[in-house]
Amino acid sequence: QVQLVESGGALVQAGGSLRLSCAVSGRTFSTYNMGWFRQAPGKEREFVGAIRRSGGSTYYADSVKGRFTISRDNAKNTVYLQMNSLKPEDTAVYYCAATRGVVTQGQRGYDYWGQGTQVTVSS
Repeated sequence: QVQLVESGGALVQAGGSLRLSCAVSGRTFSTYNMGWFRQAPGKEREFVGAIRRSGGSTYYADSVKGRFTISRDNAKNTVYLQMNSLKPEDTAVYYCAATRGVVTQGQRGYDYWGQGTQVTVSS
């Protein structure tokens, strides 16, 4: 069983930065494409970005493009979400997810999920 554990969520002022981490258990991390999603209060969970197994390609939602960066360290079984120039509308619970399938923006394409970490951006 694969387990994902997010960390790094916090309360931050608008314009600030945070780096979220997602640690993945098991020895097969490098075989998973990884995604980040978020869910704001009263809203549906939405795609934030994704990264291929090798880390060679990344994909982002338009709302975060140019501000957020996804990276991964396969030696540490960890994927990161660097968030800069944060806005109040970035406030949400952030989730990482893993898939052995193709990279996708769709939640159903992911097999494993973390429990989420809260990010709150104050104005």
